[in-house]
Amino acid sequence: MSPEKTPQTMKPATAAKKLGIYLPAAPAEFQEQPVTRGALNELLQSPPEWLVELRLQGPHPRDVVARKLGVSISGLARGGVTEALTTDEITALLQSPPEWLVTERATQAAVREENRRVKDVKAGKAAAREERESE
Repeated sequence: MSPEKTPQTMKPATAAKKLGIYLPAAPAEFQEQPVTRGALNELLQSPPEWLVELRLQGPHPRDVVARKLGVSISGLARGGVTEALTTDEITALLQSPPEWLVTERATQAAVREENRRVKDVKAGKAAAREERESE
């Protein structure tokens, strides 16, 4: 007989990242104990009220704030946003965007367009190579 396997655990910060939440806003019992893979899956499948509320209202971690604002995490830092923001704060920024947000959104749009262009060029080269090889 083999000894029973101990369940795989992760730090609360890792679990919070996988859940897309800001760890300091989570309940103390979540912050203080390692989270098992099974517990994480359960939280994902049937989230408790605190998790639903945190995902809806925030405060949100920087990666979520950046995604909702349509900028990069670096763009948030350049704009002076260093703290987690709530959904209401994000909405207020989107309704009357400061100059830094307009600039960062334009930069992000340009980066996305350039990435699309590079991808299209690579796809064209790959298609041409395949065509030459099939001849």
